[in-house]
Amino acid sequence: MKIAVLGTGSVGPALAAAFARLGHDVAIGTRDPQATLARTEPGATGGPPFTQWHAAHQEIAVRTFADAAAASELVVNATNGAASLAALAEAGAENLAGKIVVDVSNALDFSQGFPPSLNPVNTDSIGEQIQRAYPEARVVKTLNTMANSVMVDPRHVAGGDHTVFVSGNDAGAKAAVTDILTALGHTDVLDLGDITTARGVEMILPLWLRIWGALGTADFNFKVAR
Repeated sequence: MKIAVLGTGSVGPALAAAFARLGHDVAIGTRDPQATLARTEPGATGGPPFTQWHAAHQEIAVRTFADAAAASELVVNATNGAASLAALAEAGAENLAGKIVVDVSNALDFSQGFPPSLNPVNTDSIGEQIQRAYPEARVVKTLNTMANSVMVDPRHVAGGDHTVFVSGNDAGAKAAVTDILTALGHTDVLDLGDITTARGVEMILPLWLRIWGALGTADFNFKVAR
């Protein structure tokens, strides 16, 4: 499958590399490919500079948001939640129409410092905002409730015995995303329902941040016992 991963922070490159390992044709999208390829400073969460990462993953093309989305069958939004709608606007509605758009972003608002608050919250979500803005896209919210290390290698936490959620209006899109999640190693995929249920998974983040602070590591995840 041709997959475009939008975002060059810590999550986007991790997912792009994981999809490439699974045999997909992957491009990573950014606003300015040349500036991104010249980036030599460490990532915001301490990861390697993008230049170093790309040297080890030269099979992954670096394109503009629009070019990456246009050439894809599936688009992953791994941008900062506050900038997601702007990034998808650059990708272009015509390049998202009819495609599965996997949203892994979070609505974290750092304007008042740390820990962040959520915006939107309670009555809306980024997943819903994306679906409203691009009604012809097939939006699926998933993977936002865990660190990128767990997204791409769930077995290194409790042998993979933990839960990943999916939310979306299109059953076929959720089934396709579930297949990808399973290929990554996720064994417990819980379909929460339509895209409005993205509110719930986005509101998990304040709890996730505090667990991270208490444990001193992001190598954990949630398990729904039933």
